[in-house]
Amino acid sequence: MNNKAVYPFIGTILIVIGILLGLTLSRDSVIGGQSNQGKYEQKLADILNVLDKEYVDSVDKEKLFKETIADLLHSLDPHSNYIPAEDLARMNESIEGKFGGVGVRFTILRDTLNITNVIPNSPAYKAGMKKFDQIIKVDDTLVAGVGLTNTRVQELLKGQAGTDVNVTVRRNGETLSKTITRGMVPIESITAAYMITPEIGYIRLSQFSMTSANEFYMAALDLKTKGMKNLIFDLRFNGGGVMGSAVSIVDALLEPGKPIVSTKGKNSPEEVLFSENNPLLGGVDLAVLINGSSASASEIVAGAIQDNDRGTIIGRRSFGKGLVQQDINLKDGSNLRLTVSRYYTPTGRCIQKPYTGDYKEYMMDEVNRYENGELYELDSSLLVDSLKFTTPGGKTVYGGGGIMPDIFIPLDTSGSSTYLRRLRYANVFNDFAYDYVRGNASKMKQFKNLEEFEQQFDVDEKLLKSLTDYASNEHNISLNESEFLNSTEQIKENLKAEIARQKWLEEGAYYIFNKSDREINKAIEVLAN
Repeated sequence: MNNKAVYPFIGTILIVIGILLGLTLSRDSVIGGQSNQGKYEQKLADILNVLDKEYVDSVDKEKLFKETIADLLHSLDPHSNYIPAEDLARMNESIEGKFGGVGVRFTILRDTLNITNVIPNSPAYKAGMKKFDQIIKVDDTLVAGVGLTNTRVQELLKGQAGTDVNVTVRRNGETLSKTITRGMVPIESITAAYMITPEIGYIRLSQFSMTSANEFYMAALDLKTKGMKNLIFDLRFNGGGVMGSAVSIVDALLEPGKPIVSTKGKNSPEEVLFSENNPLLGGVDLAVLINGSSASASEIVAGAIQDNDRGTIIGRRSFGKGLVQQDINLKDGSNLRLTVSRYYTPTGRCIQKPYTGDYKEYMMDEVNRYENGELYELDSSLLVDSLKFTTPGGKTVYGGGGIMPDIFIPLDTSGSSTYLRRLRYANVFNDFAYDYVRGNASKMKQFKNLEEFEQQFDVDEKLLKSLTDYASNEHNISLNESEFLNSTEQIKENLKAEIARQKWLEEGAYYIFNKSDREINKAIEVLAN
């Protein structure tokens, strides 16, 4: 169907749905003592039926409804959304920090499902699954050599806790059958927590789920026992999540009675949340890292730390998502995620960046920042007098959308090349690292910990040659000599990080990448002084 041809119809449906939503959400919508709701529902049904019967091409009414209602909501603001029932459970998994499944990490390599890690004490672990197992069959479904996708694997292995899934496994040339009773598998939001220097701890949080605050407290306590006096809290690429978890984490950093965040909307009275407890990390100096993909709950944390003069914010301007959504369940199990108020930092800054009604333009903002040079030098046009706010300690901070860092660090593009980008996008580093670790298990066992691996493992010329041959043979990416030479150090780092990830998961990769990370090194410098 030609989407442009149905725009006039969509305009009509938008109006109808707008009226319908308003009436549906208002239980007391009555004119002349009778509900007016049914009339508009019938009009919507009539319009969709006319399209179905009379339009020149076939019409997918369900798809048209979903797209139309999304356009309607995005005409109001960029974060109100309609979530179909079939998508709601998946979206709630990241919020709840758990899902029903078997507890394995996997990669699809040469059309084969390879297990890269089995979560300790998970259902798969209890059933005897091991790292490097290859699953060739799930129940009655063949999954080897059939154009398998990540989505399809998740559909087969995920399921309600307590249900069984039968898998056929290939291990060291032997075929085994395993029955796994699914359980609740945690989704860890802290992907790295370690001592980056003898006195500086490092915690990276990937999202704010319902379990994030507890994870943060446990990680912080562990680092304190290891001598942590200062903390680098990495919120880069953290798109947010549960506000309550953000507030609980800030509560571990501020003295009691300090403002954390406020919310206010037309139909929502202003509410200010304060820190309440004696802070777990009260005596720990703090640096928070943000970038253009740090949003929502990440901005609540960064704003609270900055406005209370509690630490140093380092990086680049955050995304600017400062709208609060309320979930409204609809009768068919779908969900209306409706914006009801705005977030404000303790000094009164509105976190939300401006929105003109162009949803695509709004979501392309980071690309626009890249193109206009904001990622490479501080944009002085954002530092205008009308957006100035002052913290209790006398520091000037700026509103206008997003959190402006105290210390700006330009995007590092040194050593970049098309060849390097192709290797990354094709997943060459991950695939090669999996094959390497699988084929060199005894060599990898000699490294007792990450520090030893980082110091002793060398990506030499022989290993680089193996990688470039692998990229050519397995992914059809031919070697570009000049671009390879320009990106050699980055290629070495990426390969070493991915090999570390195979053995020590995400923490292994960040341990390697952080060694040369500009924001990390600046944070170490600030905290050391």
